[in-house]
Amino acid sequence: MFITFEGGEGNGKSTQSKILYEKLKGSGKKCILTHEPGGTEVGELICKILKSEHSEPISAETELLLFNASRSQLIEQVILPALNDDAIVICDRYTDSTLAYQGYARGLDLETVRKANVLGSHGIVPDLTFFFDMDPKSSFSRIKTKLDRIEKESLAFHEKVRKGFKAIVKAEPKRFVTIDASRSIEEISEIIWNEVSSRIENGCNK
Repeated sequence: MFITFEGGEGNGKSTQSKILYEKLKGSGKKCILTHEPGGTEVGELICKILKSEHSEPISAETELLLFNASRSQLIEQVILPALNDDAIVICDRYTDSTLAYQGYARGLDLETVRKANVLGSHGIVPDLTFFFDMDPKSSFSRIKTKLDRIEKESLAFHEKVRKGFKAIVKAEPKRFVTIDASRSIEEISEIIWNEVSSRIENGCNK
């Protein structure tokens, strides 16, 4: 099973992906936890470029290609081998983030972004995606660390990201479970665990 966690900034995706990983591991399931951008040596170098501020702006097209370059490396080196080994793969961000950020928020042609995503992901689509939904103004109040280059974008930009995610969910409702990210960590982790364990017990990934 391939599970992804998606949504805007500061809404608890990383925390919940780690909780799910520990629960699955504790129950004896073979699983791995990874993230985007990064997850490999090459990917982490690309991540530094994407998240750091530079003396010259990075274009939306460059972002699109860099995210998918990191993704392609992650697929070949981590995700595909794990799936072939019948492991459950949990990934903090994936192609939906690229479509929401570089497509809906940056304004790149959506079909161009989708095609780039197919190339970068080798056509691998998640079986289940949790979308963490929260008002950007509220979610940013949670962030205590220094903001990276993309996090520093305007509130209007992050509102476009949220609208983009909602459009993506609407187009593929069967793949997504929408999470109210304003709920407590315990409530959210229980919702996620119930959904994942139910699918495992039923022997059904979709």
